[in-house]
Amino acid sequence: MGLAKGGFSGLGLISIPLLCLVMPPVQAAAVMLPILIVQDAVSVWAYRKNFDRRNLMLLLPGCVVGIGLGWYFATRLSDAMVLLAVGLVAVGFVLINWRRKAVLEAAAQLKPSAPLGFFWGAVAGLTSFVAHAGGPPFQVYVLPQRLPPQLYAGTNTMFFAVTNLVKLGPYAALGQLSTGNLAVAGALFPIAIAATFAGVWLVRRVDANRFYTIVYALTFAVGLKLIWDGSFRLFG
Repeated sequence: MGLAKGGFSGLGLISIPLLCLVMPPVQAAAVMLPILIVQDAVSVWAYRKNFDRRNLMLLLPGCVVGIGLGWYFATRLSDAMVLLAVGLVAVGFVLINWRRKAVLEAAAQLKPSAPLGFFWGAVAGLTSFVAHAGGPPFQVYVLPQRLPPQLYAGTNTMFFAVTNLVKLGPYAALGQLSTGNLAVAGALFPIAIAATFAGVWLVRRVDANRFYTIVYALTFAVGLKLIWDGSFRLFG
């Protein structure tokens, strides 16, 4: 997650699948949430004057609904089913990324749409609740609008800052903001800070395409492992 904040945008998705190898998926997402919120505070300050208000107004209502659905299913689905879902999200993200350039090149420039904004906001809220993986649905809706880079980055920052704050209530209701989980988050936070600076340093010195290829391959492999584990627990 620190590398993602440091410049390798999109790599943060692998954090939850990796944590899911050693702890239940809902707990993994809850451990990562405080780290995200602290990182969001810095990003919000940086982009406080550069974001698209209309897109946020169209996306956030659906996002709240998606978070509600994630909360509903988290109380009714087994860890194996959520593990399977996280694996599918990870694999799906990599496949979407591999196809993104061709899709964007073929897509016409779109304007903000209330129905599409609500739908993709809901999908982003759901995947964000399950695995902090709301980026791909957000990108599917916003990228075809061809926003200026600063405006896109600011809208992304504000959307997920609000999303992460909204998730606090459901995670607390699930009993996942316990002292133990917060202690784990606190232990990981210095690593996240160091990785953020490492990301800033690395992004200027390594071949980005090669780096992304390695990390996406790793994400794909971890996603397949989670799909296998979840399926084996359900059907094995």
